Amino acid sequence: MNGAERANLLTARRNLFRLLASMSYKLFIPGPIAVSDKTYRAMTSWVMGHRSKDFVSLFQSVQPKLQELFYTKDPVFISTSSAWGVMEGSLRNVVKKKVLNCCSGAFSDKWFDVSKRCGIPAEALKYEWGTPINPEDIRARLATGEFDAITFIHNETSTGTMNPLPEIMAVLREFPDVISITDTVSSFSALKIDKDALGIDVMLTGSQKALAMPPGLSLISVSDRAMKRAETVEGRGYYFDFLEFQSNYEKGMTPSTPVIPLIYALQSKLEDIFEEGLEARYARHERLNNKVRDWVAKHDLELLPPPEFGSKTLSCVKNTRDIDLPGLNNALKEKYNCVIDGGYGKLKGKTFRISNMGDETDETMQVLIDALDDLVPQFIGKASA
Repeated sequence: MNGAERANLLTARRNLFRLLASMSYKLFIPGPIAVSDKTYRAMTSWVMGHRSKDFVSLFQSVQPKLQELFYTKDPVFISTSSAWGVMEGSLRNVVKKKVLNCCSGAFSDKWFDVSKRCGIPAEALKYEWGTPINPEDIRARLATGEFDAITFIHNETSTGTMNPLPEIMAVLREFPDVISITDTVSSFSALKIDKDALGIDVMLTGSQKALAMPPGLSLISVSDRAMKRAETVEGRGYYFDFLEFQSNYEKGMTPSTPVIPLIYALQSKLEDIFEEGLEARYARHERLNNKVRDWVAKHDLELLPPPEFGSKTLSCVKNTRDIDLPGLNNALKEKYNCVIDGGYGKLKGKTFRISNMGDETDETMQVLIDALDDLVPQFIGKASA
């Protein structure tokens, strides 16, 4: 294929992506979220062998910015999987005695279920959905000496609740034998999470939420302490084995064939993030989140969690005005080509969720708010109709 033919092929691919984008709905759900044309174009880069020097160059090119974004000196491993892959894998790597699963929503509840399915001794520290984790409860349970690992979700996507991470980590520093596994799937890159300063052992995220990439990639950074624990644990498996990640990382590779187009997308997205600037990115997410909260208050609605524990990347709103959410979403699709979320799990219909994460701007969020202002009054009081 000559240069002109290659250029024509790339142009055709870009036009196809634009056509597909024009046919789809703009996603204001908490993930997957809207993906930019630039990110999609990055995925059209030519694939190379995953054991080649070209791949090593690609892999190593994203590491410095990933480490900066994680605020860590530890490696950042790249996994071709959803975040659940590395969430389950983390359990298999570090739990020898028993894990304490902090459960305050659909995804943290699921972590307890996954622990049991893996045959790992586990206990659930349970809260009502929308209630933040109380660090004192963690202290009381860990003081028993029963546990050598703990899992919790920083930003529980199902309830829009942001757990008090600094306070939780302050308690965990009192228990040096307990390995912390922290899900930052819907908060990573939207606010500062200083892995090393906080003392997080295993910090993981996925590509499809605040990073504004397509699904299928997860990122995980593991402390030296957690790596040493993994060396002593049997039954780690292969695909998510921390030691396999580490040995391949040192060669600029991944243990198994990775999804190379998504690594190109990651490279492109990191360029965007650092061009905007981290502090500016964090401030944008908080500003847009406040814009949604202002809309919530304007319509006499309220968040599910206490406001001070509300997420900065999405808003989970109580449906106290009996809004017909399926009807509202159909109208949003037909008239404004966008969608929100009608509640997750046992909160379906009782809450709705609006995302402000990723590439959203004041302008894009205002388009959604104007659309909601136009349509919501038509569907109030009609949830049971």
